[in-house]
Amino acid sequence: MDQAFFITAFVTLFVIIDPIGLTPLFVALTQGMSTRARRVIALRSCGIAALLLCLFAAFGEAVLGFVGISMPAFRIAGGILLFLTALDMLFERRTKRREDQADEDDGPDPSVFPLAIPLIAGPGAIASVILLAGQNPGPEGLAATIAVMLAVLLIVLVLFAMAGLLERALGKTGINVVTRLLGMLLAALSVQFVLDGLRGFGLGG
Repeated sequence: MDQAFFITAFVTLFVIIDPIGLTPLFVALTQGMSTRARRVIALRSCGIAALLLCLFAAFGEAVLGFVGISMPAFRIAGGILLFLTALDMLFERRTKRREDQADEDDGPDPSVFPLAIPLIAGPGAIASVILLAGQNPGPEGLAATIAVMLAVLLIVLVLFAMAGLLERALGKTGINVVTRLLGMLLAALSVQFVLDGLRGFGLGG
């Protein structure tokens, strides 16, 4: 396998998944949780994202096509769901719900949504692994794509594991400020997902 492919694939997936940008978001979504709970959520979210991306790398658009879902429709749905999460972050609904829970283990679990889907294994990451696997058809190309994807997700997992240090450095007030800011960024990102989906249908400029 050409070394240039590995470099290109790694840079593409690293930029699309953005492990560095996801870390403060992980801190905001798991605010107030124990180290053990955060570790479980980090492992679960990365594991689910890895399985999904492997599935799409292997079967590509056939998976979405089988159930009659186009990539633009997937983008729009992901954007709407992400916008709802952004509202929770902006108005502290997530924090209030958690404070009402006597046992934090009964609180909302963000590992599947929004962490695994659509933040880690979002439309961009899914489209990327489909395209990368398509560049080198066959088992070798598939294995190379999956290997690069797993390397990027390992970086995500390591940074998630360091989330506690970041939270202690920022403090409660700092985390609240970051949560609001990230809520705004998430809202903008969700709108961009919807616009990209509409553009895919030929409805946007």
